[in-house]
Amino acid sequence: HNGDPKPLPTKNFTVTIENVAMAKIYIGSGVFNTPDGDTSPGPATPGKMYKFMVNAGRSQHLSFATMLAATNDLFFAPDGDGIALYESDGSAVSGDVTDQVYLWDAGTEINEEPGVGPNTVGKQGGANTGPDENGNVVKIQDATNGVMFNYPAVADLIKVSVSHMGGTEFMVSIEDLATASLSTSMGDIVAPLSPGVWVVTSGTDPLFTEGMPDRGMGLESIAEDGNPSFLGTFIADNTGITFPASPGVWAVHSRDSYPLYQDGMQDYGMGLEAIAEDGNPSILGSNLSTSDGVVTGAVFNMPMGTSTPGPLLPGSKYQFMFSASPGDNLSFVTMLAATNDVFFGPEDIGIELYYRNDHGKIVAISGDITDQIYLWDAGTEVNEQPAIGPNTVTNQTGPDTGIDENEPVQMLDMVNDGFAYPAVGEVLKVTIAAN
Repeated sequence: HNGDPKPLPTKNFTVTIENVAMAKIYIGSGVFNTPDGDTSPGPATPGKMYKFMVNAGRSQHLSFATMLAATNDLFFAPDGDGIALYESDGSAVSGDVTDQVYLWDAGTEINEEPGVGPNTVGKQGGANTGPDENGNVVKIQDATNGVMFNYPAVADLIKVSVSHMGGTEFMVSIEDLATASLSTSMGDIVAPLSPGVWVVTSGTDPLFTEGMPDRGMGLESIAEDGNPSFLGTFIADNTGITFPASPGVWAVHSRDSYPLYQDGMQDYGMGLEAIAEDGNPSILGSNLSTSDGVVTGAVFNMPMGTSTPGPLLPGSKYQFMFSASPGDNLSFVTMLAATNDVFFGPEDIGIELYYRNDHGKIVAISGDITDQIYLWDAGTEVNEQPAIGPNTVTNQTGPDTGIDENEPVQMLDMVNDGFAYPAVGEVLKVTIAAN
């Protein structure tokens, strides 16, 4: 027995896969502050516009906020659903989207007559002056505090257009109409637009929630003073890709076998593709009993503390347990969601569950094994920009879509697709305990 007095008994192992990634609110974001054709930041006066480019996938939408100048705390923005950049069939939107834009009251400052009240933006003595309202963000027609004023229709003041530039890129223009004006007791006044912020997100209510107070992240500074710097800093700090991990499959197998994939070889066609492309472990799970060298294995799909299967979001954990003997290895696969066919897994021969320590004794592994996990490319679908590409898992129109690749399974660092991916340890922490 290799120097041991007797064979080691089978041990029970518990594997925990934790998503340690940072959750991000926005896929993309930016500040717009210089009207098209101007050379320095400033308001967009009647006849001028702000223009900016956004990069967005099919599951994402656009939101923005820009002040209606001459007011106390009014701003233009879409509602909580944002502006859809793709039709329901997946085709890109181009055209006038002003009908998805509303005039909002931030609820942070008591309304006065536009252009006349002493605390409106052109009349106030300094930034952030005027009586606090302590109200909620509401559409202007629902506002009840302060001076009631008959504001023109949104489409009489502003025009918002989206132009598909190709791929996943769009040009957005926010125009202050040449005829934009407000009829006040002191006569007609112009109604400029302020610098603002834009965000692309797959969530709802990215900048505010209708009927709730301002979140204190900087929207007030736009709505009251036309200053986007505070909210711009917040959105920049919270922009990036949130990388979930998908349900997956684990297998205990003999040390000389390659049950789930083999480096440099084509996918076996046993179900790895369905995990790597769609996060669906059912096919591979059902084929484990016929996979090379497998002793036992199963699907993992239930985040701890939940009662329904689902993806592994930041802060959540999968856990599975098994028994294994010396000579057994562990393999598993789980998708790096937001990609086309990238997955997490150990080396193709798996992780040795027992090793010989410095005293020559065979012992079971225990502890953090994240450094034995790698990112792999399944070679089954052409890679696109994570979270943005039309056939990445959250943007595709259905499972098993995308351009077939017919490449071998290989470690992702051998694939030069030009896209940025996180390090394994930035997304997962994998630990194993033996008892």
